[in-house]
Amino acid sequence: MDSLTLRLLNDYQRDFPLNPRPFAVIARSLNTDTETVLQRLQQLRSGGTISRVGAVFRPNTVGVSTLAAMAVPPRLVERVASMVSDFSQVNHNYEREHRYNLWFVVTAGDQTELDLTLRRIEQTTGYSVLSLPLVRDYHIDLGFRMNPDAQSQVAPLRPDDRCGTMSCADPPHAADLIEAIQDGLPLIERPYRRIGEQVGCSECAVIAHLSDMTRQGIIRRVGVVVRHQELGFGANAMVVWNVPDTEVESLGRRLGAYERVTLCYQRPRRLPQWPYNLFSMIHGRKREEVLACIERMSEDLRLKHVDRQVLFSTRRFKQRGAWYRGMK
Repeated sequence: MDSLTLRLLNDYQRDFPLNPRPFAVIARSLNTDTETVLQRLQQLRSGGTISRVGAVFRPNTVGVSTLAAMAVPPRLVERVASMVSDFSQVNHNYEREHRYNLWFVVTAGDQTELDLTLRRIEQTTGYSVLSLPLVRDYHIDLGFRMNPDAQSQVAPLRPDDRCGTMSCADPPHAADLIEAIQDGLPLIERPYRRIGEQVGCSECAVIAHLSDMTRQGIIRRVGVVVRHQELGFGANAMVVWNVPDTEVESLGRRLGAYERVTLCYQRPRRLPQWPYNLFSMIHGRKREEVLACIERMSEDLRLKHVDRQVLFSTRRFKQRGAWYRGMK
């Protein structure tokens, strides 16, 4: 991987410039030109290394979602996974090592639509769905440091990088803006102007609204959204823990602080079939380093004797950003 690509992937998974010419700002920090940055990002997207450049929304601040699981006979997993992936509301779909071997995320505009989608998935596949909606998140990032030893060198904004006015005299309708950016920003010199044309407002109003959504925590981050497997993070384990409800928040925050933990959140138990209430996602380049991380966390947090399951991903059937509107 050349230095330009490494810097793009390492420095701009977050803190993406919210100004009229964001790719020019990035180009300046990388000592190159705007056209080169745009061409490289287009190549990375076409090659599948990144899924998009855009916003990552905090769960359940825009629409509603749930993590769902099925127990499918191993010989039928691929067939059933294809049926599940056909639903536009499904944005992630993985096979994992467990009796519940098919795991997918369903996102919808509201709870009624979500419940209907889950019923339709059950009717289509013939298998029951275990729905595990988010109760509380302690750490959700899914950013991947490509060069952990290097300091990020995001370019500071200059006065001429900013809008002449950040007034929202013509603010976009939030739902229209979300629909316009859910599949990523257009890879052109002035992406926010193009979005403004789509939703009927000014370029600066788009930037101001995205800035507000970021400050409010609706948007987790704006930046390059990578595909972890294509970047060499091939070992992906969901570790689920059965911990006392009185300790789940403290343990969740401590687990989420570990460097290799990309997600940590509380989800409901579904007794008797599912007793686990604390979920943590760990990504690594090799299975052995993920297992070593789990053992280290268990030792540090005195969880060695706590009931847990380690569900490594074996196949990825679908991965893309959530679609909140315009669903079939």
